Amino acid sequence: MKTQKILFFLSAIILFSIHMNAQVHNKSWRDITNKKEGVWFASSEAKQIAENVLLYQRKIGGWPKNVQMHQPLSESKKQKLKAIKSSTKNVTTDNGATYQEMLFLSKVYRQQPDERFKNAFLKGVNYLLEAQYENGGWPQFYPLRKGYYTHITYNDDSMVNILNLLKELKDNTNYYSITPSDDVLKKIEIAFKKGIDCILKTQYKQNGVLTSWCAQHNENTLEPAKARAYELPSLSGAESAHIVLLLMSIENPSKEIINAINSAVTWFDKVKITGLRKDRVYNSVGKTINKRMIPDETAPAIWARFMNLEDNKPFFCDRDGIKKATLAEIGEERRNGYAWYKNDPQLVLDAYPKWKKDNDSKVVKKPKNPFKIVVAKDGSGDYSSIQEAINGAKSFPYDKITIFIKNGVYYEKVKIHEWNSNISLVGESKENTIITYDDYFSKLGLGRNSTFYTYTLLVEANNVILKNLTIKNSSGEVGQAVALSIFSDEVAVVNCKLLGNQDTLYASGKGKQYYKDSYIEGTTDFIFGSATAYFENCQIHSKKDSYITAASTPKDSLFGYVFKNCKLTAEKEVSKVYLGRPWRIYAQTVFINCDLGSHILPEGWHNWKKSEAKKTTFYAEYNNKGEGFRPEERVQWSLQLNKRQAKKYTLKNILGKYKTSKKEWYEEL
Repeated sequence: MKTQKILFFLSAIILFSIHMNAQVHNKSWRDITNKKEGVWFASSEAKQIAENVLLYQRKIGGWPKNVQMHQPLSESKKQKLKAIKSSTKNVTTDNGATYQEMLFLSKVYRQQPDERFKNAFLKGVNYLLEAQYENGGWPQFYPLRKGYYTHITYNDDSMVNILNLLKELKDNTNYYSITPSDDVLKKIEIAFKKGIDCILKTQYKQNGVLTSWCAQHNENTLEPAKARAYELPSLSGAESAHIVLLLMSIENPSKEIINAINSAVTWFDKVKITGLRKDRVYNSVGKTINKRMIPDETAPAIWARFMNLEDNKPFFCDRDGIKKATLAEIGEERRNGYAWYKNDPQLVLDAYPKWKKDNDSKVVKKPKNPFKIVVAKDGSGDYSSIQEAINGAKSFPYDKITIFIKNGVYYEKVKIHEWNSNISLVGESKENTIITYDDYFSKLGLGRNSTFYTYTLLVEANNVILKNLTIKNSSGEVGQAVALSIFSDEVAVVNCKLLGNQDTLYASGKGKQYYKDSYIEGTTDFIFGSATAYFENCQIHSKKDSYITAASTPKDSLFGYVFKNCKLTAEKEVSKVYLGRPWRIYAQTVFINCDLGSHILPEGWHNWKKSEAKKTTFYAEYNNKGEGFRPEERVQWSLQLNKRQAKKYTLKNILGKYKTSKKEWYEEL
């Protein structure tokens, strides 16, 4: 009797265990990752599944797709997974991979704060950041895999899943239980902005009118692209819906985002299909053996998965890649094994009225004071975008307009137009008000003059002040890449950081420019152009053995580049830097009262293999100091000014407009 009781008790435990396992093991991995947060994630079962997730993660940070992570693993399977940790084969974001695993780890970590779960999640974040293209898109597989997998992938919401994850992290919503470091959050902010920028650029124009998106876009041209044989270039109903829902979730949307949403909603309404219902025929075991479309006037609206780019007509494909007009025309395997109609756009149409009501006022929003405008990423200002603030400012104003920019990373390509004269961009702090973009010569591919289009911030207007800002070209060492480009008159850059590599600052035009108390860094020719420019109390930092300046001073100019009371520094390994070389043969560059580091070469100047430049350039110094100041070893065709000659290099002589005591433009900074 006692034995029977024990057996009954053990059987009950086993049955209970089987029942508990069945709670998750008979579900799909997608269902489990989407399971509502709660005490189950504190269970030993959840922890064991998390252990599986750790085993499946590759060292690069991502996971393979279509793996039921919750299924028990044998010891031999565990050893095999450990053996392929370094492999990058099949690591992807397709079909929810990587995103789902990170979501699951976050839910478990909130209940069971195991540092391994946190570290795996953060590795996943780094993987996503590394996988992003420079244009903001994501491929289906990373590292890149040959074929259509390199296309920017909206298919199955791959890119939208990534951007939603990054958005939750950057907005600090606590949706995820793990918070990256401040440095990583800054990268996430930029990556999200780039991703949205990519979405806006890939929205398809049909006869000049914005419509929706395609499942794939070419990673270089951004044009619609083909994937599998039956996935031809086409407009997508389902993927486009989730792109729009992402855009609608953005607080304080820009005019471009608002326009994209409005256009997509108009398109969704235009292409919806009514009076047609999906019907399935099942066999005796419940498997779908046929899908067909049945006329039904009461059926809710549906949308085709694929529509022609030119006329929005739905089409259907078999593995032969030949378009068919109806679902009935394709073979059973593809007809029954693929979702050809979707109702996801209805989610957009349902949410749109409230979104439109909430954002209509934002479209016409004007600053309270048109001469004191505030930009803030969190929506607390008049604008959330610097370019929007500039575009909304008065043209050719008589009084100074100040655009105050609150701390934040502004991933924008900013242009101060010629008509935006008398304007000041003033950051809240030099260190934390950051304007950054990442265009560079070969990325743009606009021919031999591509350099001049790579700017992060371009100033075309006169009477402009830039103050307390970091202006950065974040493309890295990839050739010519301008951070700040100025070729107008009476422009002052005060207490700013100009960051980049080759061609950081394009100080050009025939106007006069004033750089004060600023930090400028770069590798090659990182201060170049034709302007008359006065650099005072600036730090000029070389990141590589190369050239600091490449002036192209016009022949008739009285002055070119003048550096006064500046400090020239360099990275530790840098030891061979020239003060300048002539981009054009009448280059003028003078260093006065500057502290020259040991990285400055004894000869000082280079003629860029232009023999005539030895006669036409004006390269000079006066009263410099430091290990890099060796006047007796300078090239013979440069000058060491005497006291009388140096007297003319005053701020008023170089930048002034008036011979009288009338107040000069630079005195109002």
